Amino acid sequence: MSDLDTGALKPLCILHVDDDPMNLRVVQEILTAFGHHAVMASSGAAALAELERQKFDLVLMDIHMPGMTGLETVRQLRASDSAQKTIPVIALTADIVTRHPQEYGALGFTDFVAKPILVSTLMSAILRAAAGAPPRAIRRIAAAR
Repeated sequence: MSDLDTGALKPLCILHVDDDPMNLRVVQEILTAFGHHAVMASSGAAALAELERQKFDLVLMDIHMPGMTGLETVRQLRASDSAQKTIPVIALTADIVTRHPQEYGALGFTDFVAKPILVSTLMSAILRAAAGAPPRAIRRIAAAR
């Protein structure tokens, strides 16, 4: 399967969490262009509430948000009694210097995508998550630049 071979992938319901309205809009456009249903949340607390309200196939989580960070949101989700506590969560962050990408696996993330987001990189991570890649599969995505 090529990185963007989405033919075998059913439409997914994806929760995207980011405090930046522009990031939310851009990712929503990408997801809907690939046939996925996107629900937006602007904070960690809003994300946890959405996860209690409806079922999602996966979550795209910004790491640096005011209030509850993406790290804290995932920590709370994984420690909860939520039916979705094992949902795949892909970390999205521009901070690739402070934390090694493999550390995200230990923190409860399924994969990692560096910002600025390339469509092919994002869709590849979504395909891996939808295919059930285990959390230890975290690796830095080498984007062709």
